[in-house]
Amino acid sequence: MSDDPKLALYQTVFCPFCERVRGALRRLNVEIPMRDIDSRLEWRRELMDATGRQTVPCLRIESEDGAVEWLHESTDIIDYLEERFAGGSA
Repeated sequence: MSDDPKLALYQTVFCPFCERVRGALRRLNVEIPMRDIDSRLEWRRELMDATGRQTVPCLRIESEDGAVEWLHESTDIIDYLEERFAGGSA
């Protein structure tokens, strides 16, 4: 669907909350770009510039019109992913 937002997950390898989100992505069979802020300084800067913090996980949601929303908190991210990819079933 062309009107689907583009997603990217800002995360770190060793963060347990990030692993929860990655687990939900695996369970939902969804692949999105992973942006490890420990491995790429530009991703850390992008997250900091956009949100004012370096807290992960953070889901970047870019709509077709270019508007960007940043969603923090693993439970909120998982709820969003389940609503979008599993029709809201938990």
